[in-house]
Amino acid sequence: MAARAGLREVRPRFFRAGRLGPVATLAIRAAAVLLLVGIALGGHWLDRAGLRDNSDGSVTFLDIVYFTVITVTTVGYGDIVPVSTSARMFDTFVVTPIRIFVFLIFLGSAYSFMLRQGWERWRMGLVRRELRDHVIVCGYGRSGSAAVGELLERGHPAERIVVVDTDTRRLRLAEELGVVTVEGDATHNKVLEIAKVAAAHTVIVCPGRDDTAVLIVLTCRRLAPHAGVAVSIAAIENELLARDAGASIIVNPISFGGQLLAQCTAGPHIADYVADLVTHNGRIELRERAVRPEEVGKSPREVTGGQVVRIYRGDRAISILDAQGSRLAPGDMLIELVEARPREDRPTEPQAAG
Repeated sequence: MAARAGLREVRPRFFRAGRLGPVATLAIRAAAVLLLVGIALGGHWLDRAGLRDNSDGSVTFLDIVYFTVITVTTVGYGDIVPVSTSARMFDTFVVTPIRIFVFLIFLGSAYSFMLRQGWERWRMGLVRRELRDHVIVCGYGRSGSAAVGELLERGHPAERIVVVDTDTRRLRLAEELGVVTVEGDATHNKVLEIAKVAAAHTVIVCPGRDDTAVLIVLTCRRLAPHAGVAVSIAAIENELLARDAGASIIVNPISFGGQLLAQCTAGPHIADYVADLVTHNGRIELRERAVRPEEVGKSPREVTGGQVVRIYRGDRAISILDAQGSRLAPGDMLIELVEARPREDRPTEPQAAG
């Protein structure tokens, strides 16, 4: 579903890839009706000798037009009737199918431009009301599309992913994946309100420009102070601005890629391990969870089910090698390595963003 912000009220609706606009669709259907009526008109004119006009006995071209229209529309006043066998067979095997096709075209147009739009507005209203703990992706460029693809591969329900972008073509590509789409500028409050940012679990911000990304983060923080906000920043000097704006996670693809390339000099398998760690088809994956009551006071090495690699205590990140990380405390958040499960067994709940 998509919504356009700006001159008119923003309302979400679904896009269908490759679907013609309403004007083009209506023009094509009108041309089809005219073509079918033209075929019937031509046939009646060529076999006009088989028609009889009960009013004046003369069948003119205007009489043919009149007779064709009332025949195709199934009115039939009986003032002009087919009397020859050929004229009757033409009406039976050519005009009757044309009448059916014309009726179906009009019925399809009424459904497309009236019934379906009303139905979709009602259905989209239900979808929006059901949106809770969803993920909003602001920007469907390279980073945004990759993030959506990874979410879907990890088993996240498509109906709980909302893509926001100003580019209609990008939204149509996203809609092919079954996700919800909102057309509009994510820096505007109204657009994010339509995406129900206040009820979102995580907002992924990747519009392609650092200044736009920071402004989107500010807007998200104003509307959804408790949602996790992950932002893609290209320039290192802008990372502090994104942090001050309220971003929970800042990802710099350029610096991260450079750091990974540099680490590869320490060994040939580091990049392979990192890729295995962060992608859906890896053999291991990271999981964040709260410490369990029975684990409080234990060493991270005594935790079962996964290997704890980091502890978050409040706003502090604690290594398990530090003295403070030797024992788990109430309220700790654990980052642990676990064996990747089959896709159908993976949880559909989004992982914590911060």
